Amino acid sequence: MKAVVITKAGGPEVLEIREVSDPAPGAGQLLIDIRATALNRADLLQRQGHYPPPADAPPYPGLECAGTINALGESVTGWTVGQRVMALLGGGGYAEKVVVPQESVLPIPEGLSWAEAAAIPEAWLTAYSNMIEIGRLQSGERVLIHAGASGVGSAAIQLAKWRGATVFSTVSQQKVEGVRALGADVVIDYKQENFAERVLEESDGQGVDLILDFIGAPYWDDNLRALALWGRLVLVGLMGGREVKANLGLFLSKKLSVHGSTLRDRTLEQKQRLVAAFTREVLPAFASGQLRPILDERQFTLNEVAEAHRYMEANQNFGKVILLI
Repeated sequence: MKAVVITKAGGPEVLEIREVSDPAPGAGQLLIDIRATALNRADLLQRQGHYPPPADAPPYPGLECAGTINALGESVTGWTVGQRVMALLGGGGYAEKVVVPQESVLPIPEGLSWAEAAAIPEAWLTAYSNMIEIGRLQSGERVLIHAGASGVGSAAIQLAKWRGATVFSTVSQQKVEGVRALGADVVIDYKQENFAERVLEESDGQGVDLILDFIGAPYWDDNLRALALWGRLVLVGLMGGREVKANLGLFLSKKLSVHGSTLRDRTLEQKQRLVAAFTREVLPAFASGQLRPILDERQFTLNEVAEAHRYMEANQNFGKVILLI
């Protein structure tokens, strides 16, 4: 099969398409013929040498895919050859085939294309896990979602509105209207105004109950300012930096809590529980049209993977960047 190989740590030019051995499913695993995959920031970090795959994952990048089941390993139940599925991966999505544990596979909701299905597993499970399970977002609360035009951000905005929350989001100026169209109640151009001041202004000085942050260090102080009493900050990325000086007094006086979370390195059992909960609680809303994956207007083929990485690194995308296999 063809797969994208990272030849060494570096820029997009280190990505090469090579012929590699086809994987074979073991006990409890499925072999999927991939029709589409989607880019994630973790892929860029892996290419740069900053985010190695788990020991039991394929070496090729790609954390999600959509395709058809080619073969079943021993003891697999509930799935059939030829079935349309999408999957959460530890790696290996940038390829024509991938082996995945049956616990990490989801059925594709009726009416979704390959590209739309490929945009769901990593982004939507990340948003659901961090905002709903870890962040405990409730109806009537306020949530601030940074990077609202990203794959996870656009998923989180929809999930939060679906749960009955008031949504604040930060984006650059050219993405303001798109994020507003997703349902965000207050959209903040972070280059033109201080988001903490705007949050406090729009909430009568109370702040937000939950913040979902991908940026890290540059937003630390303003995140704490923007949180309400008993507020929760969930860190899912450190795109802007990782070292901060913290005023611990704010944690005491405002009763704040901070959680850090990654999805890729969770145990199979943890992923199984997450996939099962998402399939049960959220997946039906895609078939009914209440929720929808947001795709960037540009799509790429596997042969264009380097260009796709350049496009995402330049922050040109709105929603998920898709690779068609």
